[in-house]
Amino acid sequence: MRFKIAALFAVAATTLITSTSGAPADQTKSQPPLSKCYAVVVYGGTSGGVIAAVQAARMGRSVVLVSPREHLGGLTSNGLGMTDTGNTSGIGGLSREFYQRVKSHYDKDSAWQYETPKDYPHYDKDEDTIWRFEPHVAEQVYDRMVSEEEITLLRGAKLDRDDGVITQDGRIQTIETLGGRVIRGKMFIDATYVGDLMAAAGVSYTVGRESNNKYDESYNGVQKDVRHHPHFFSKEISPYVEPGNPDSGLVPRVHGEDPGENGEGDHRVQAYCFRMCMTQVETNKVDWPKPEGYNPEQYELLLRAFEANDFGETATVNEVLKIDMMPNKKTDTNNRGPFSTDNIGKNYSFPEASYKERKEIYKRHERYQKGLMWTLAHHERVPENVRQEMQEWGLAADEFEDNGNWPHMLYIREGRRMIGEYVMTEHDCLRTEETPRPIGLGSYTMDSHNVQRYVTEEGHVQNEGDVGVHPGGPYEIAYGSIVPQKEEIENLLVPVAVSASHIAFGSIRMEPVFMILGQSAGTAASHAISESVPVQEIDYDRLKKRLLKDGQNVETDVPPKHISNIDADDLKGVVVDDDDAKASGNWIPSSSITPYVGNGYRHDDNANKTGKKLVFEAAVKPGKYEVRFAYSSHENRASNVSVEVVHQEGTDIIHVDEKESPEHQDLFTTLGTYQFDGTGRIIVRAPETDGYVVADAVQFISAD
Repeated sequence: MRFKIAALFAVAATTLITSTSGAPADQTKSQPPLSKCYAVVVYGGTSGGVIAAVQAARMGRSVVLVSPREHLGGLTSNGLGMTDTGNTSGIGGLSREFYQRVKSHYDKDSAWQYETPKDYPHYDKDEDTIWRFEPHVAEQVYDRMVSEEEITLLRGAKLDRDDGVITQDGRIQTIETLGGRVIRGKMFIDATYVGDLMAAAGVSYTVGRESNNKYDESYNGVQKDVRHHPHFFSKEISPYVEPGNPDSGLVPRVHGEDPGENGEGDHRVQAYCFRMCMTQVETNKVDWPKPEGYNPEQYELLLRAFEANDFGETATVNEVLKIDMMPNKKTDTNNRGPFSTDNIGKNYSFPEASYKERKEIYKRHERYQKGLMWTLAHHERVPENVRQEMQEWGLAADEFEDNGNWPHMLYIREGRRMIGEYVMTEHDCLRTEETPRPIGLGSYTMDSHNVQRYVTEEGHVQNEGDVGVHPGGPYEIAYGSIVPQKEEIENLLVPVAVSASHIAFGSIRMEPVFMILGQSAGTAASHAISESVPVQEIDYDRLKKRLLKDGQNVETDVPPKHISNIDADDLKGVVVDDDDAKASGNWIPSSSITPYVGNGYRHDDNANKTGKKLVFEAAVKPGKYEVRFAYSSHENRASNVSVEVVHQEGTDIIHVDEKESPEHQDLFTTLGTYQFDGTGRIIVRAPETDGYVVADAVQFISAD
């Protein structure tokens, strides 16, 4: 932490600032007079920063928005068009206004160049919002929102992190850019993804994962036994240059260090990637560029995964990349599978790195991901159908035109996190503890991408850190999580690098929530000025009243979600958990929906269903048994799961609707009562089902 306490001063200078992309700063905007003291200084042109500035301006405050980059909107305008909404009913205020403005854009015929609204399944003319959009549309909306208010905008102005923050008596007085521009303010808002202003001002923060013991959590720290969705190696793949020979050394992109024990804290942060905007429209497509210095050895694990059928026996591009369609036949392309766009383990130093070091990390991530695309399109060890399909895709030519059609921003999923007046934890997300002074709602899954790729004790490669725990509805976010501890700084709010544990931040970190917290920060800054008090001491009831007036949702009556993992030994009869079932095809371990037996359950990923089955077999004493089948219900489950009971008199097939809640303990449903001669066998099949097939456990209860 580096900060300076000194008397107030100002230095006049003008300089050309460039972003990571190398594009020149926009100097057409008016520069703030050095003599002016702004009511609110917002540092960070992210989605949360823009909304914080707009809210403060709408409340009549003089505002300067200082953006380290030329382009506004953060990840929302950098490819993340597949909005991580969670429960959309909890998104209100200016956050919802943004999505309403995007919808207004697509209500115009001129917005559709490559398809019509009726051809795009996620456009509904009767809805007031749309949650999927093109990057340039998001940026245009943010630019318009800023231009409509009396906001002074400085683009491409990076904070001098070494000596650029002047504090006095526990208050920030000025911030200074690398170009020497000094900006005075009464209230400051750090809206950066990495918390640069917060750290330079001497505010406490953390980087990495806390141990579970720190806040009495279950899903923090190292999680070697948690395998979420398809983001792990399901096959036994060697990490060694010469497969099976440790003396030959490790292939690239796997480390040989101790991964740590379950629940331990570490310095690691979840992986970063770029959210690419792709298209198959020939007239708007740019073919995949082969990056300078391309080295196919960097993708050896990917090639071995293909050869081991880790992506499925009939792998397609959709098993390697998560491709969600945006308007005009474009995509938001994200990480998917054991080896994809997430550059696992190559970002640990990013949050605290210098600007120069961050640029180098950015470039390394860019080289890696461009090389991955080139490999998928051209490497002879990639299945031919994948290569052919990948060659049909390319970057959208009308996006990111000043940066080679590549996103301007790296997806910084996690950087520094403030240790503020209140720390949000999984207990808040699950609503098992009362959250004080709420200022907005979150609802997305507590979602961490992988943080490391290591060698297991058995000598195979594996990913670790990908966790997904659904909160079961909206939860409240505390005002104390966006303000520092009072003894540190009294006039700073931090709505993006918020005070939260690693796993809680995994849910809070969604772009709609950053906008929600940005609005709350802008409102709180204005109130702190009018009340002449530190941000920690504003009148909460007054703040809440104003937030509600402006359409913010701040409270929920959704009951707590108690995580219920039931020990098989505590159940009567003979229980076979999914861990002991024999699998055909790629079944994905998960623990997102509770309750469940043991560590979780398995699902078929609703993909490549041919031949997929799970066989649960138990040794039972000859006799009659009630057979129960456990699964976690959800609206995305299959309604026609075939479950075969192989018994003494033959085989019965029972169709289970997994959209419906099971009848026993919200966990088990009875399949029937059958006679067994010593072996009970239950077969769960995935083919020809209309949703996710989930299998958790089978229970045999004596009926004699």
